[in-house]
Amino acid sequence: MPTPPSRSWIPLVAVFWVTSMVEGLGVSQVFALLPSQLTAIGVPDADRLSFIGLFTSLLFVLGMPLVPLWGVWADKYSRKAIIVRSAIVEAVVFIGMALAVEPWQVAVSILLIGFQLGNTGVMLAGIRDVTPRARLGTVIAIFGASGPVGFAAGPTLAGILIDGLGWSVSGVFAVSAALSVGTALLVLFGTREVRPEIVPEGRAITLAFGAVRGVLSDRAVRGIFLIFGTAFLANQMARPYLPVVVEGIVGRGPGLASGIALVAGTAALAGALLSPIAGALGDRIGFRPVLVGALLGGAIAIGLMPIAPNFGGLPLLALVAVAFAACTSAVSAMVFGLLATDVPAARRSQTLNLVYLPLYAAGILGPVVGSQVVQLGLPAPFFVGAAVFLIGALIVLRRYSRPAPEAVGG
Repeated sequence: MPTPPSRSWIPLVAVFWVTSMVEGLGVSQVFALLPSQLTAIGVPDADRLSFIGLFTSLLFVLGMPLVPLWGVWADKYSRKAIIVRSAIVEAVVFIGMALAVEPWQVAVSILLIGFQLGNTGVMLAGIRDVTPRARLGTVIAIFGASGPVGFAAGPTLAGILIDGLGWSVSGVFAVSAALSVGTALLVLFGTREVRPEIVPEGRAITLAFGAVRGVLSDRAVRGIFLIFGTAFLANQMARPYLPVVVEGIVGRGPGLASGIALVAGTAALAGALLSPIAGALGDRIGFRPVLVGALLGGAIAIGLMPIAPNFGGLPLLALVAVAFAACTSAVSAMVFGLLATDVPAARRSQTLNLVYLPLYAAGILGPVVGSQVVQLGLPAPFFVGAAVFLIGALIVLRRYSRPAPEAVGG
């Protein structure tokens, strides 16, 4: 039986918010501390930049083929089990990062992150089924802030533990592993099972890939996925190298973790706070104009990242990173706005479960491309990423050059 909306949505949203925040916290530490960890285990500087890109691409390799299946398994059997599975795998990943002493061990740990993905859509589905309709938009917006807050908290916590308390990188990952175990127990014992209104019947693989075919047969969805994937591709080319830019300013000794926290953490938090402003602007002037502006702004910001330290040091780099985070948050907000207006209601749920497909594909391709172009110099991935953002803006302008069918917010 479906779970009717009631006051039980409040603790459910709170538990899911904490769970998503802890996941973002740990994954952000993988991004932020990977260069330092590779140095600590003896990877030569000549190889380190390529390793950073290639290792980052492993994050989505196992996750991408499983994206269509997690939602089906959750609806057929248990949403709670799928979410708990994710938290347990997180703990295993972070324990692996804490214990790694060889590059291949780091690579295997990052590769396992693919098995922890796929829980966000399941949590959103559960929230949607129990939250009163009048509060759904606000509740989803609150839940949506959990990931960016985690991405802000992760480097900040690492900076406190490493620079403030003298901990090692391994100790930071051990704390994240413990937090992940805590969220697994919190979901297991602190929430009830929320069943979907319609439980799918049939073989899981048939249902999953039938959903993929159905969603991708929609021209509007293909266009939105292309834009979303393009923006994320540009981001993933350059993102792994932002800690290296910080390293070039503050050095590899004390203060590096705090410097990364200032740049990456502040940017992630600012992105979370500025996203609602982009949504309101989209409601006022239309999603497509804001999307084009965000893509153009992202191109400028990402292109400035490797050269900003030459003019203003760490503060200017942090400011540019905040601008970039605001633009990428606006891109995401506008993409979800377009999904809400351009995709037929009957297909929106499937699209929500599969919206991360283009992100995972770009998450594999982007770091691989970055690992190659970075051999031309550290600024190269940022400049290529800027070009890809510009291409995304041109795609939007060309695809939506004709008037949109909806009157407002489209």
